[in-house]
Amino acid sequence: MTAPSSPIARPRTAIVVVAAGSGTRLGADAPKAFVGIDAHTVLRHALHGVFAAPAAQVVLVVPGDRRGDALTEVVESAGERRDLVTVVSGGATRQQSVAAGLAAVWPDVEYILVHDAARALTPPAVFERVIAALEEGREAVLPVLPVVDTVKRVDGEAVVVAVDRSVLAAAQTPQGFRRDVLLAALAEADQEHTDDAALVQAAGHAVTTVPGDERAFKITTAADLERARAAVAPIAPSTASLAPRPALPRVGIGTDVHAFGGGGSLWLAGLEWPGETALHGHSDGDAVAHAIVDALLAAAGLGDIGLHFGTDHPEYAGAHAAAFLTRTRAILAEAGFAIGNVSVQVQARRPRFAARRLEAERVLSDALGAPVSVSATTTDGLGFTGTGEGVAAFAVALVVAV
Repeated sequence: MTAPSSPIARPRTAIVVVAAGSGTRLGADAPKAFVGIDAHTVLRHALHGVFAAPAAQVVLVVPGDRRGDALTEVVESAGERRDLVTVVSGGATRQQSVAAGLAAVWPDVEYILVHDAARALTPPAVFERVIAALEEGREAVLPVLPVVDTVKRVDGEAVVVAVDRSVLAAAQTPQGFRRDVLLAALAEADQEHTDDAALVQAAGHAVTTVPGDERAFKITTAADLERARAAVAPIAPSTASLAPRPALPRVGIGTDVHAFGGGGSLWLAGLEWPGETALHGHSDGDAVAHAIVDALLAAAGLGDIGLHFGTDHPEYAGAHAAAFLTRTRAILAEAGFAIGNVSVQVQARRPRFAARRLEAERVLSDALGAPVSVSATTTDGLGFTGTGEGVAAFAVALVVAV
């Protein structure tokens, strides 16, 4: 993604949000960032704080198979700042994930904040304090809280000695760095560090502190998640937009083509066509359903079918139209969009649609929860559809922000 050209959209700061962890200690059946706190995920709450902070480029680092879900969260959270956001796949370790995020930062950014999505309730004031310290000339800035509990050093079950808590502090995120300092420290690192401040300090740079916040605790265990759930109130509508989201309808276009030659039955427009040659594809090759999905995702600005249903989503191998359309309907609803209607045209020599057009419209409309109209045509023997090698479909969709 290239950096926007307007002064407001070319910030000096980038926030790398690390959300690629598995969340094993949380005991959830999904990566930690995608576990719900209330009606929203850990990631959605983290992004709410990020976009309420001063404008910055945002690089979101997530598991590779969750990029589509992350994009849905970004669209809902970012408002008109969505052009400032890049979503990338993380690595096997935290440092590798941070490095992947840094690779997507625009060249003219001066300061980097690295923030753990697991600190989902971090208030904007912490981001502001870290940024202000960097702008005052600090190389590395760490938000901290004083340690209030009495701390003991132990050996097994035996207490060895009390530790002076006045010289201790609990580290939080976002941790801020001058860009060249963090990049050099990563390049020199020969071991994994527990956080980025430790990495930079190991490279010989001074790390200074600013006050953190009690609400910036890290969600690691099930008890932490319950604490977060008790702390949150319903999220107010995002105030991060640089301009109000227009209420006008949005239109998207989708196309798809598939060649004949697949195994099993032909599935097209949500219907099985006995006696016809099947189409080849990752799922059932239903070009009509796939064109509809692409048109809807395009209208809502949520990517394309490959992002949400590609070959890295094996659960959709062999799936039929209903699975694609119901999931797409849910993705749009989660991002705040309602479907108006869809019109799709099929170009093919076979099968003949006339006798089953109304049936196809009913099946597709029921799955999508919105009207779908279907038309069919041939190409007078021209092109691969005209020679009977495959099928093409073209869809136009209308959606409205709600």
